[in-house]
Amino acid sequence: MINKIARIISFVFSPLLVPTYGVGLALSVSTLNHIPWQVRVGVVAVTFMITCVVPLFAICGLWKLGLIKDPALNERTERTVPFVIAVLSYGACTVYLYKAHAPVWMVGFMAGAVAATIISLVVNRWWKISAHAAGMGGLLAMVFRITAGGYAAVDMLWPLVVVVLLTGMVATSRIGLQRHTEWQVMAGGLNGFICVYLLSLL
Repeated sequence: MINKIARIISFVFSPLLVPTYGVGLALSVSTLNHIPWQVRVGVVAVTFMITCVVPLFAICGLWKLGLIKDPALNERTERTVPFVIAVLSYGACTVYLYKAHAPVWMVGFMAGAVAATIISLVVNRWWKISAHAAGMGGLLAMVFRITAGGYAAVDMLWPLVVVVLLTGMVATSRIGLQRHTEWQVMAGGLNGFICVYLLSLL
């Protein structure tokens, strides 16, 4: 039962889904929430297509071709090409947000995802750093930036509490499923947090 819950948490907070959650959250709790809801839904939908649907189809294609054994990418040696695909997808979404005149801190959130994935790609050559933890670390950094930067349109206490708890749940799930060690999860979380926080300051 515990393993099943851990798998569900890992699936729901996949690195391919977290950018969509981040953009949706930013458009809900920041000063951007005054934008018409149709526009906000459109931005979230485009983000989902670029950062989730496109790389997911690419990864499934690699699996069907026999180039990777597991679409969940549990084998460290099979992560290189999917990570490159993720970098390109996150990069495309960064350009999209920039062209859509998103604020710098929001563009920085996606650019931070690019940077964190590049670092994960390099480190993964020798060590299986957690991409799940990197995604959640980046999401947490974005919430901190909205709060600290004065971009919040709502009381940020509960968003902070919820994202902190979810980050802990995802990290615990990855360790519980024996996909990563404690150090790999902590390194991934720091990677995502630092990259997003610093790039959102630019």
